Amino acid sequence: MKETLPLGRIAGVRVGLNWSVLVIVALVTVTLAEGRFPEAHPGHPAPAYWSLALLAAVVFLASLLAHELAHAVVARRNGVEIDGITLWMLGGVARLQSEARTPRAELRIAGVGPLTSAVVGGLFTVLALWLDSLHASGLVVEAIAWLAGINVVLAVFNALPAAPLDGGRLLRAFLWHRTGDRLRATRGAAAAGRALGWFMILTGFAAMVLADDVSGLWPALIGWFLIATATAEERQAELRGILDDIPVSRVMTRDTVTVPADAVLTSFLAEGPFGHYRHSAFPVLAPDGSAAGLVTVRLVNRVPVHTRSTTTIGDVMRPLSEVTTAGPADLVVDLLPRLEASPDHRALVLEDGRLLGIVSLADITRALSWLTGTTGPRI
Repeated sequence: MKETLPLGRIAGVRVGLNWSVLVIVALVTVTLAEGRFPEAHPGHPAPAYWSLALLAAVVFLASLLAHELAHAVVARRNGVEIDGITLWMLGGVARLQSEARTPRAELRIAGVGPLTSAVVGGLFTVLALWLDSLHASGLVVEAIAWLAGINVVLAVFNALPAAPLDGGRLLRAFLWHRTGDRLRATRGAAAAGRALGWFMILTGFAAMVLADDVSGLWPALIGWFLIATATAEERQAELRGILDDIPVSRVMTRDTVTVPADAVLTSFLAEGPFGHYRHSAFPVLAPDGSAAGLVTVRLVNRVPVHTRSTTTIGDVMRPLSEVTTAGPADLVVDLLPRLEASPDHRALVLEDGRLLGIVSLADITRALSWLTGTTGPRI
């Protein structure tokens, strides 16, 4: 899930919002302002309902963020790097750059999410009871009670033993511990996820058809998401089984065509695509021969034509700090998720700052074709 609005970093983790967050904010706000609040506490002016409903929706998003941040913090403590967190219409996604190395680490990373939501729900419950004992505004108490309930529901739903929910990862950790086979454990959790997804789709459509309840569309939508994501996770695990223990040095492209940082764009464009530069992305070298960044034809094309004769590659390249990099001994399975999340889908292979090669998704796909075609999946 790609972010469309970056929010900066929290606890060292990059956080962003997807545009679909607007859907859940609007849905929660309308449901509370037009339904629950006026039904439970009639007589208040409409602006009071709408402002409190909007505030509740924002606090709900904050609780989702707390859930995902808990995953991120515990993952880092267990040696798993986090690429970032994105909030979207159906919740939040913490993008892990690699997987847990042991079932125990998987258990800790997965379990902290529902636990966090349960704790948040408990805190809101205590707050609602305390405010009610002080005879605070019933409308405010109602909003806090709703936040308490939705966080408890979030904790319970995420604890269901079905991928890609946190409970599915708990199930995978258990199966992994019992069998010693992570791929087999992933398949079991994915099968449970698909079963839950189909159950939600069938019950959702049954509610719409038999009870004429349009709200049944939401469980059907969530069920479809569970099926698609569980299946994707299973395929990803199978790919990891095929690529297991294969270092980046075996799939990277060596002797890559490089571009000096001080090259002028007009000279660079004059030599491609039929001359020296026949690709669409090139490592950029500093004057001392070390890697400086990565330039793509897309980045060059953003420069106005009339300024290309005075603009250098170094002016438009993606600096090394923003480029995905790897060492020759790094495993392809650990690089793959970072490569998929990178804007250029390429990684520079470096050793002590010296460029050894470049890896693209096409390189990994080519390696997969050979491995599956000549030896079959190594699982």
